[in-house]
Amino acid sequence: MIYTSPLPAVDIPDTHLTEYVLERADSLADRPAIIDGPTGRSVSYRELATSIAQMAGGLVARGFGAGDVLAIMAPNLPEYATAFHAVATVGGINTTINPTYTAEEVEYQLRDSGARFLLTIPMFADLAVAAANATGVEEVFVIGEAPGTTPMATLLAADPYDGFASVDSHDVVALPYSSGTTGLPKGVMLTHGNLVANLAQGEHAIGMEEAEVAVAVLPFFHIYGMQVLMNGVLHYGGTVVTMPRFDLEEFLRIIQDYEVTRAYVVPPIVLALAKHPLVDQFDLSSLRSVFSGAAPLSAELASEASERIGCEVVQGYGLTETSPVTHATPLGQFKPGSIGVALSNTECRVVDSDGEDLPIDGDGEIWIRGPQVMKGYLNNPEATAATIDGDGWLHTGDIGHVDSDDHWYVVDRLKELIKYKGFQVAPAELEGLLLTHPAVADSAVIGVPDEEAGEVPKAFVVLKSGTSASPEELMEHVAGHVAHYKQIRFLEVVEDIPKSASGKILRRVLKDREQAG
Repeated sequence: MIYTSPLPAVDIPDTHLTEYVLERADSLADRPAIIDGPTGRSVSYRELATSIAQMAGGLVARGFGAGDVLAIMAPNLPEYATAFHAVATVGGINTTINPTYTAEEVEYQLRDSGARFLLTIPMFADLAVAAANATGVEEVFVIGEAPGTTPMATLLAADPYDGFASVDSHDVVALPYSSGTTGLPKGVMLTHGNLVANLAQGEHAIGMEEAEVAVAVLPFFHIYGMQVLMNGVLHYGGTVVTMPRFDLEEFLRIIQDYEVTRAYVVPPIVLALAKHPLVDQFDLSSLRSVFSGAAPLSAELASEASERIGCEVVQGYGLTETSPVTHATPLGQFKPGSIGVALSNTECRVVDSDGEDLPIDGDGEIWIRGPQVMKGYLNNPEATAATIDGDGWLHTGDIGHVDSDDHWYVVDRLKELIKYKGFQVAPAELEGLLLTHPAVADSAVIGVPDEEAGEVPKAFVVLKSGTSASPEELMEHVAGHVAHYKQIRFLEVVEDIPKSASGKILRRVLKDREQAG
């Protein structure tokens, strides 16, 4: 059975992403578009639109245009939106990089995406320059100044670009990286049509009004922060208050001082709102809604946080591959444990292991079809075909069901990913790194529950005959190659890893073994 959204259908314009995001810029010219939370530095809608046109002109003057890729490796700052939309304005593609990545991880994404330019901040300039030199990136720009780089200000000094490049709705504009349902990170090709559609689809579910204020602690390099906060809030005419890194006290102060109405968060922040004593020291009465995504949120934790801070704490659902939102909870329609209802213009199915449809309340894999579904994985038709079938259904790898009120629930995960504080950790990547250690004969990695992070990686390792290596040594070996959130937190040396099962089945066997002690 195909389940459709209970929300009204919306008209999705065939337009340029930046033109759509900035469609209120003239009428809201003097209103703050983005505020740097720690410093209070404010950028109006007029100033934002002007800076985008100026940087777009600077890019064109360097020969950057349609289909070219610029990588952004920076924390949340007002300049992030300027750079992202300057690239989009001229028909280019943004690939967004986690600034906590190691040199190897940065080089992999630069090389795989084919990035021509890289934008960063002084703190990461040395890493950026080294990665650029190793991958053929032509020029490194920096927000500020740093040796071996070109100040972003030089781009802003150019003659402004007039209007928006002519684009097709199928033209790629964003290239974030995701592990999908399995394997190593892959470039997710999101088009102007995908991102415009998802902003339009959120109209009835999110219901944000002009002059609302949202705190942007979720990173813009992540699809959740990029679309829901940076693009979405600007499209709806709100004000985005950026945070370059999460600090609970600063987060609470920003909500209080800027009278934030919307907080988009991940479950570990909901946990802090529910339990941390600092919360009682701040006035959070301006909040209308706390919206949690990127990882499962328990009904009990949502209820506890909601009661404490005096507003709804709800959750939604989505994937990088769906631009990202597919389900959300409209204001006043909260149901404990639910991820909400399907967005406008979104179709869903629940299927069993044979691909047969299941009835209401039946648990199976959730499939999604809609205009927000990605174009595909960059240079990887095999992975694309394994994720999106011939009828356009994206197989999410998540297990769940729909109830008689059209509310959806995710209860388990078929896919192999580990979710650490909302970030994806691919077991295959960690297993591959473990196998590069001379003492390791075999390895497998699973996610184990953690109250603060949701899940953390645990490894099982078989050592080669006649060798020795401590768990600490092996965990340090992996830590030297990956970002902090991917690091293995527990490691157990075992005599064997079941080879009769592989992939997700193997991980289920190991999880069952783990739970049995």
